[in-house]
Parts: sequence; C-alpha cells; structure tokens
Amino acid sequence: MLLRIAVQAKGRLFEETMTMLAESSIKIEQTKRTLLVPAKNFPVEILYLRDDDIPQAVASGIADVGIVGENEFEERQEDAEIVKRLDFSKCRLSLAIPNAQMPEYEKAGLSWFNGKKIATSYPGILKRFLQKNNINADIHVITGSVEIAPGIGLADCIFDIVSSGSTLVSNNLKEVEVVMNSEAVLIGNKNINAEKKEILNELLFRFDSYKNAEGKKYIVLNIPNNKISEAKKLLPGMKAPTVTALETEGWASMASVLEEKHFWEIIGKLKQLGAEGILVMPIEKMIL
Repeated sequence: MLLRIAVQAKGRLFEETMTMLAESSIKIEQTKRTLLVPAKNFPVEILYLRDDDIPQAVASGIADVGIVGENEFEERQEDAEIVKRLDFSKCRLSLAIPNAQMPEYEKAGLSWFNGKKIATSYPGILKRFLQKNNINADIHVITGSVEIAPGIGLADCIFDIVSSGSTLVSNNLKEVEVVMNSEAVLIGNKNINAEKKEILNELLFRFDSYKNAEGKKYIVLNIPNNKISEAKKLLPGMKAPTVTALETEGWASMASVLEEKHFWEIIGKLKQLGAEGILVMPIEKMIL
C-alpha cells in the first residue's frame, strides 16, 4: 500500500517540496511527462497537480495528503484538514492600492474600499474579509498578473500574494492591509485508513528530523576547564553540551549544537574565553 501525496507540479513551492522529500531520504525520479511517480525507497507515490487542484484532490480521496500553500487551501474551502505546517514558501495575502491614493486611504481607513473594484485571484478569501468588515466592493477575478490591473484601468486596487513587495513597488502600489499570512501546509483526507496513517506518521517523523536540523551546526572545541561554565551558557545544546576531559591537564573538549544565525557572534565570545581547535560541521538530520 502506498500513501499518495499531491504536490504542486511547478514553481517555488514545488522546488522546496522536492528538496524536503530528498532531505528526508525519499527518492523520487522526477519526470515532466509522468503525473504519478512512486518513490524508490519509501511507500509513497507523488501525484503532480496544479496547486489549486490539490485541496479538492485530497478532500475527495484522489490523494491521501497534499502539500499546498495555505492560501490555496483557505480559498478552496474543501473538506480536508491541515496535518502540519511546513515552515517554507511563506507569503501573505494583502490589499494594495495605488500610491496616489494613500492620502485618501490614510483618512478613510478600510472604508476607502467601499464602492471600489478590487482585482484578485482569491475571490473567496477576499469576499469573506469584506463581509467581516462590512465593506461593499466589487470583486474582479483575474488569473495572473493581478498587480497590473490598476495601471491599465481594470480595477481601483488589488488583493494578491505578497512576498518581498518588490512587484508592488514596480507597479506603484502600496500594501495597506494584510488579510492572512500563508505558508506551505500538509493537508490530509479525513478518512485515511490505519495502514496509511502509519506511513504518514513515519513521513512526518522524517520531515521533523529534517526541519529540526535546519539552520543549525554541530560544533566541537577545546576549552580550559576554568571556562567550561561560561562556555556552557553560550552553547546550551539541545539539553546540555557534551564535555569530555582531554589528556592535556586543565583542558576539556566540548561538543554542542549552535544556531547558525548566531554563529559568528558566539564563536567570537568562545575565542575570548580561550577556546581552541574549533570544528564546525553541518547537521543533516536531528531527532529530538
């Protein structure tokens, strides 16, 4: 029995999904012509779909689980459940207006949108937001290149995905209201059988091991014995660092895990304590 995973067929989310599968030691032979591909070494098969088809495929049981942007899942409102947030492909869905309209918006706030035509590829999320805030606006559905709509007179403003915000800037638009934050999520059919749940649990375990290791380094160093307590404060590790006596009197070896974002700051402080022979290694997997 194979667990069927629906995956976006192309784009940034596809690339990050395939990286996560590869780092979880699941070997998938990628091909452009085959829509359903079994893994070589794990009981899963990958079904390549358009991102907006994934929620329905999972809800209907065509796929057991799927990896999709939370924004697409929220838009489709299909009867499936979020099994796990995956902490990649992060973005937000926001309202944006022409820069020239900012003085009026600053006076009126959200009421500025009353009577306006809003271009979007996410009419469901937008409609629910407008209803919640008692805003009466015209929703104009566009697929792709939503940001150009105000400039060519198709709409007064837009509701669209924002990542860096550079696309808005290049189209003279200003983000004024974040409606929802989004990331990649693993969604699941609510009626997966027991055997497939076991496979899913093993898959989640592998995903966790990969994600736990992200942004971390394994560090080994030599430290004077009288500086061990200070070094421990800098390198707490997962529970505590490993400390081993060296044959050289008055010295010990210390091993721990270090957050890469604090790497150079902590290395500098360790050197000030007299640390020597500092060895830093990448971590592929981390099991907590």
